[in-house]
Amino acid sequence: MSTPVLNASRRAVEQSGDSPTPPRHHAARAPIRFVAVLALSLIAIAVTATLGLMLGSHQVPAQVVWEAVTNYDAGNNQHLIVIQSRLPRTIVGLIAGGSLALSGAIMQSLTRNPLADPGILGVNAGASAAVVIAIAYLGVSTINGYIWFAFIGAAGASVLVYALGNAQRGAGGPARIALAGSAVTIAISAVTNMVLISNELTFSKFRYWTVGSLQGRDLDVSTTVLPFVLAGAVLALCLAPSLNALSLGEETARSLGSRTRSVRALAAVCVVLTAGAATAAVGPIGFAGLAAPHVVRKLVGPNHTYLLPASMCVGAAFLLLADVLGRIVVAPGEIQTGIAAAALGGPIFILLVRSRSFGAL
Repeated sequence: MSTPVLNASRRAVEQSGDSPTPPRHHAARAPIRFVAVLALSLIAIAVTATLGLMLGSHQVPAQVVWEAVTNYDAGNNQHLIVIQSRLPRTIVGLIAGGSLALSGAIMQSLTRNPLADPGILGVNAGASAAVVIAIAYLGVSTINGYIWFAFIGAAGASVLVYALGNAQRGAGGPARIALAGSAVTIAISAVTNMVLISNELTFSKFRYWTVGSLQGRDLDVSTTVLPFVLAGAVLALCLAPSLNALSLGEETARSLGSRTRSVRALAAVCVVLTAGAATAAVGPIGFAGLAAPHVVRKLVGPNHTYLLPASMCVGAAFLLLADVLGRIVVAPGEIQTGIAAAALGGPIFILLVRSRSFGAL
């Protein structure tokens, strides 16, 4: 397509007020800001991961943590705590935080909705309900079994929210989709609670899982969900140029040669894979998928080539920070990670709703 046509398309979208294209000087600095965000995120991950290995009901000195990682001694109780309990927990937190942030960034781009998030739009609730039903009535007891139910539940909830939010022609605005997501989340959560309350054994076993927690996760959880997360992440990165075109608007994306239906379908697969795997691993944790993409978008802009990988790093750091704070606030006890993440992400949600630019991305 010729340059004049491209310029005309961009001008038309910008005049309509729907373009997320940043000023040229902001776009020129995007690679530099992207590197800076990655560096800061990796530093935050290193710090929070170290604290996560040190803190808990039994505190372990930093030197002992280093010795456990570099020269593990199975006969040392502190080494056992670090390697067998806290290290798997940290790895699961990294995977889940990055997955939720990636799915949130994709959902926000697809719906052009600043409130899009696996927790708010019912994806986590659907995955959680399907897992609880599988555990309670089908006898599924391992993550290798119920991860498939998490995918089914996540996909079903996504379709239901999209159908309700677009029930009337032209009605699928950000507020309507968010309301549909909230309604679906409440309804599905009611079903989940009903199953848990009516099944004492299931409730006793998974009462912490239903609010989102990293506690008690072992390496089997990470090895089970990681292939699905990697598949979703690779597919999402490959779709980054198409998502950039789609963010200019449906008609403009088509004029640029993008197959919008295929892009949306593949992006939805990414959301199901990443959000479903994260929920199967740690339960329904909200706000990680909402907060991280917004922070990154403010810093590096809407270019998905930078937005998606940076969101994963920030999301991983966010969830590890929530987990560490949950252990510090009520030490030697701990607050479940899902509750701590809500405490951190809630203020961002409030600021977002009150923002004048709330309407659409």
